[in-house]
Amino acid sequence: MKLKSIGRFLIFFCLLAVVITLSTPSLSTPTEKARQFTRPVEFDYLSWDVNAFLTKIGQTRMNAWQVLTSDQQHLLVGRYLSLIDQLEVVQARIQQIYADPAIKDAEAAAQNELIQQKAMQASLVSLTPLAESILQGQVTEILVEEGIARLGDAIPPLLFHTTPLPKALIASPRANIQQDVDISLLADLTLDQIDQLENQVEKATGESVLVVDVGGIGIYPTMVMRSTNLPWIIDTIAHEWAHNYLTIRPLGLNYDTSPELRTMNETTASIAGNEISRLVLSRYYPEYLSKLEDGQKLASLKWPDETFDFRAEMHTTRVHVDELLAAGKIAEAEKYMEERRIVFVEHGYEIRKLNQAYFAFYGAYADTPGGAAGEDPVGPAVRTLRERSTSLADFLRTISKMNSFEDLQKAIQR
Repeated sequence: MKLKSIGRFLIFFCLLAVVITLSTPSLSTPTEKARQFTRPVEFDYLSWDVNAFLTKIGQTRMNAWQVLTSDQQHLLVGRYLSLIDQLEVVQARIQQIYADPAIKDAEAAAQNELIQQKAMQASLVSLTPLAESILQGQVTEILVEEGIARLGDAIPPLLFHTTPLPKALIASPRANIQQDVDISLLADLTLDQIDQLENQVEKATGESVLVVDVGGIGIYPTMVMRSTNLPWIIDTIAHEWAHNYLTIRPLGLNYDTSPELRTMNETTASIAGNEISRLVLSRYYPEYLSKLEDGQKLASLKWPDETFDFRAEMHTTRVHVDELLAAGKIAEAEKYMEERRIVFVEHGYEIRKLNQAYFAFYGAYADTPGGAAGEDPVGPAVRTLRERSTSLADFLRTISKMNSFEDLQKAIQR
């Protein structure tokens, strides 16, 4: 990635980060009511963004993407993923030792593991910038080849940084499913803190509240959670870059204008992420793609009960919840959601809370039929536009110019 290309967007996106995180003080909105309790634990995007930019500028001097051969890149990324996997095993062992009441001196008992952890973390500090540079270059190359990026580079230049991800506090009205609040919180909040915060915000707003984990955030550079799952990593890199692409166009600028536009944005980014990641895997990591296409399990993925169709069951749940809410049966809908949550847990899906806020958040990702979106017509409309587009580049350019769901409906009716 060229330093000059990065510099052109530094000022713009730093200002964008400030605008995103500022709001007008007024306790008349659900967000400001919620922020009475979230302010002490909100994530500082501006500080993160400045530090991330300095890190990315430093990475340009390494030039791993341009210096290493394709085979060397493959080996380095594989080593990076293996090191993360080893670190997670060691950290899990340390946690077990400290949690064991029979062990009186946990620090002494975990001495070897603590030494290993320190060494692995130091190795990751050196290896992560190289892996990020390689993955940025590989995804950018596909964007250029597919005609999505022009003039030989992505606009904006693709930059991502692996980091602990902020959590998101989501709130939805109880009477209908709609995201009213989305506040980024510190990544290391405990479950006790989360539970207390949810209860406080629910009392203050009268809304359904849920704190969720996220895998990526489309600030600039984008934030991507550390993982050993390479297909997911590449998908997330491309997904969040798609948000950057949309942010400087009408669809992205209108992200928060309506629930329909949010779903259009998220579904578009999900479609782009999926397609681009498969192209990257096919070019650079075909062994992963063949496993995905053969339906094999990847070691880094957890697969609950395979006889239970999660997406179909969640779709059924969402549809019935919508019916109950439309009939004004809020208490009955909430009782039903709790009953269904228990069913999901029994089949290996550890859903802590299933409420209106859950559907408001996850229902916007409608790139695949079924699931938490229920019968929302926005997702199918976006998928229809993609099917009728001559290419992913054509699809992105067409939908990025839209200002409303009505624009999308007109486009697919032609």
